[in-house]
Amino acid sequence: MQNTVPGAGAEEPSRPAAAAPGFWRQVVEQLSTALMVIDRAGRILAVNPAAERLLGRAAAAMRGKDAHELLHRDTDGGALLREQCPLLHAPAAGATARGEGDNYLRGDGRLVTISWSASPLTIDGSCRGMAVLFTDITGDHSAGRERAAYTSALEDLTERLTLVAEITDVLGQTLETDDALARLGRLLVPRLADWAAVDLRTGSGEVHRVAVTGPVGREAGLEGGRERLPEMGTADRSPVVQVLTGGDPVLQNERDEAETAAPPVSPLAAVHSHFLRTVHATSAITVPLGSKQQITGALTLVRTDPAHPFDAEDLGVVSDIGRRVGLVIDNARRFGRQRAVAEAMQHNLLAPLPQPGRLRLAARYQPAPAGSQVGGDWYDAFELKDGTLMLVIGDVVGHDLTAAAGMAQLHGILRALAWDHTGLPGAVVDRLDDAMPAITTVPMATLVLARVEGHPHAGPWTLRWTSAGHPPPLLLTPGGHAQYLEAGQGLVLGAPVGTGEGRPNATQPLPQGSTLLLYTDGLIEIPGSDLGTGLDRLRRHALALAHAPLDTLCDQLLARMPPGSTDDVALLALRLPAP
Repeated sequence: MQNTVPGAGAEEPSRPAAAAPGFWRQVVEQLSTALMVIDRAGRILAVNPAAERLLGRAAAAMRGKDAHELLHRDTDGGALLREQCPLLHAPAAGATARGEGDNYLRGDGRLVTISWSASPLTIDGSCRGMAVLFTDITGDHSAGRERAAYTSALEDLTERLTLVAEITDVLGQTLETDDALARLGRLLVPRLADWAAVDLRTGSGEVHRVAVTGPVGREAGLEGGRERLPEMGTADRSPVVQVLTGGDPVLQNERDEAETAAPPVSPLAAVHSHFLRTVHATSAITVPLGSKQQITGALTLVRTDPAHPFDAEDLGVVSDIGRRVGLVIDNARRFGRQRAVAEAMQHNLLAPLPQPGRLRLAARYQPAPAGSQVGGDWYDAFELKDGTLMLVIGDVVGHDLTAAAGMAQLHGILRALAWDHTGLPGAVVDRLDDAMPAITTVPMATLVLARVEGHPHAGPWTLRWTSAGHPPPLLLTPGGHAQYLEAGQGLVLGAPVGTGEGRPNATQPLPQGSTLLLYTDGLIEIPGSDLGTGLDRLRRHALALAHAPLDTLCDQLLARMPPGSTDDVALLALRLPAP
């Protein structure tokens, strides 16, 4: 069907209803949908009453005007380039066109959002203009904006909750304060803030700015300020002082001129004000770490873009983060105190080493890495009643104070059982295994017990040993050889009673100039690898250090341990004199 311009031609006699004078004009005028007719240049030829009502303009005021320049606007009411108007391109194409979401300017200055459909008007096969039907979808568009805003708000809330959950999870994986603060800074900057600062209270009543994180990481130059906490009171309006003295979390924006302009009363306030000026803060949040009953410190977050200040929702999220971080730091401090006690106990229970004759001994104990618990690894070396040198390396199952206490029990009992025993090491360990359930709290343990037989000054020397499920000793001999002493293996201490046969013993000559290494499994454990790989690694490093002084050898072996181990390490080294 071909469209015609209203009034352009007479109707055929075969359609009397349509031929009535003014029929099509009446249809157009009664049409409830707005209609506008434009020519090929985009000038308005005619509009119907529905279009007048929608646009708030009289038909006479619109006729002959450029439709694009008169009506079409961007979302802010500004003019649009003609090249950006799809309706103007439609007459040249001579095809139907549609659009949705365009903004038309009403006569009263308001914008209406429209949906339109244009059809070409042709005479003798030539497009003379377009008939444009358009409806007001401003309400639908507003609903769309509301839906978009609601979706954005949900996404923002999800991101905030995800951040809080991630902080809780990540900080829960460490029991070291400095590590926790480093992780916190990486999580907060730049996802939530441009800068983050942490102030912690100390037991002596001082406050220490322990961590400042910026766009490129930790800023040591802004850390280290140590000031005594001001007296309780309202004289000091500094947010960090208010928070540390039990006040509510504080949100500051550039408009808060009265507070930011007030001179700092205390040294701590001066440090904080200097920090805000240095980083060019335009918005800041300061919240307590912990609860009002137990304030560990303060967390300050800063934004530097005035177009994106913090708001009340940010304040709630950061306050929640502060409570969680305070709990982590408090737990880390408690763990640190307990760990220090356990390590001191462990070191004190490891007796000084003898140095019989020309034999030389060295030992090391290395606690588990930060964040792990104290273990039950131990070593010992002592002389028997007849002067024979005994060597012990052991590992009590568990990683806590109970394991450390069990180590101390085995240490004392083994010395007592071996003191006047002149037989083989296996017999001593059998007696220890038999007595262990009755007089210790140790459920299971491994160890190597060895006798170094021979004159302490002249030799020759022989090693006799037994192993209760422990990694084998490593013997380094002159000429660049390394041998694991894998004989003498028996069940771990605390294992079910076997056939009643005594524990196996093994014998190995010790050449002059050789070095014997006894160690616990923490030295050979490589995360994600098998035991054989760890043993090969130890052999390789030990051979490279075989000619180094004994203390250097021990230190370097610990230094070359693979990263990621969560176990403590005990190491005992014996060196025989060279010829």
